[in-house]
Order: sequence, then structure tokens, then C-alpha cells
Amino acid sequence: MKHSHVLVSGASRGIGAAIALELARQGIVVGCLSRSGVLPDFAGEASSLHTRLLPIATDVTDPAVFAEAVAEFIDKTGHKPSGLINNAGIHTACPSHRLSADDFRQVMDANALSVLFGCQAIYPFLLEIGGGLIINIGSFYDRLGIKQNIAYCASKAAVGAITRCLAVEWAKHGIRVLNVAPGYIKTDINREAIEHGPLGEFLAKRIPRSEPGEPDEVAKLVAGLFAMDSGFLTGETIYIDGGQSITD
Repeated sequence: MKHSHVLVSGASRGIGAAIALELARQGIVVGCLSRSGVLPDFAGEASSLHTRLLPIATDVTDPAVFAEAVAEFIDKTGHKPSGLINNAGIHTACPSHRLSADDFRQVMDANALSVLFGCQAIYPFLLEIGGGLIINIGSFYDRLGIKQNIAYCASKAAVGAITRCLAVEWAKHGIRVLNVAPGYIKTDINREAIEHGPLGEFLAKRIPRSEPGEPDEVAKLVAGLFAMDSGFLTGETIYIDGGQSITD
């Protein structure tokens, strides 16, 4: 299947923005979903890129609003999407003995339930066109035990489980579902801490290549998965963490 119209959640910055831009470079029209409705920064890019980036303000934790965002994309482009990247999410750290139920639910809603809502929103349209590709952005934290990160780790483990279950259930419809799980990636949120703080020194020792990844590296993987369109690849979690999670 040739992908021409794809949705990306959390596309205003960070990994989501990099994914949206990379897909647009490949000629794909991208629905850039975010709470703010702001486009990713494409300064320095070809002016034609603007015509392939469509900003849509939405709340991915509300299934009705998520469905409305998909409908808006179809209405504005005249095309049903053949793909979705569920990238939106949040991170919080808190001592586990003090973590409130509300805080735990907030992380699960933003990181896991939003993935389910996105998949449910695009499902009927993928059925109509005979298949498609959904890529969920998880984290290598899904298989690690990290202090004060019980909510985040649990939510990302849930993303992997959602991916596997939907991949099996929807395979007969030609719908593939994959989980891309990054390790430490430099973004506007953590770049200062990585480049000028003790976190950078820690990662230099823990990551085999001695430095974290960049958003563009995740984006190229995602775009490559859309380009290769291998019908036999589904349900898998693909880790992109520089080997950190497998080193001793």
C-alpha cells in the first residue's frame, strides 16, 4: 500500500514533530494533531512542505474529540488516512509510595488510553480502504524497572500490549500495528539536562555509542516502516535505544 495521507499525534514538537516533517519530506500529507494545534517548526525546509502539513487541535485523551480530529482531516484533505502514529504522551516521576491514583490515571490516560482511542478512531477508515499501518510510540522503559517511574513504565508496557492485541485482531483486515520504543532522545524538554548536567555523563557511560539519540533518528525509522510496507511485519516492538537496554 502506498501511503499518501497519515496522522501524527503530539506533532507540534519533539519526536512527533520530527516524524511529521520526515513523512512530509517523503511526499505524505500529514495531519499534525496536538493540543495546541501548532505546526512543527519547518524553518529552513522547502516551502512546499507547508502544503503537506495540516494542523489540527485535539485532545487525544477524549475519544470523541480524537474521532472528530480524524473526521476533520478527511474533510479538509478529501482523503481517508492510511496510517496513524500515536506519539502524544506525558512523563512524570514521583516516589511510588506517594503516587496518587489521580496522577497514575493521568499518565495512563495520556500514554495508553490515547493510543487505544486513536486506533479506534482510524479503524473504520482503514477498513474502508482495505488496510493500513498504525505505529505507536512506546518507550524502552516498558521492560525496565526505573525508580519513581511506575506510572510511566506501566503506561508504556500497556502500549506494547495494545499493539500486540490489535495486530492479532486486525491482521485479517490488512491492518498492521507496530510499537516503536525509543530510549533517551534529545528533545527541547531534556536537551539542556543531557548536554550540561549529570544525566549526560550517566548516559555517556550507559549507552554503547556514548550519546543519546536525536528525534530525526526515530523519525527516519518510522518513515522507513511506512516506505517498506512489509505485510508480514506486525505486532512487534522495535527498540531504538542505542543498545542501552541490552548492555551490562
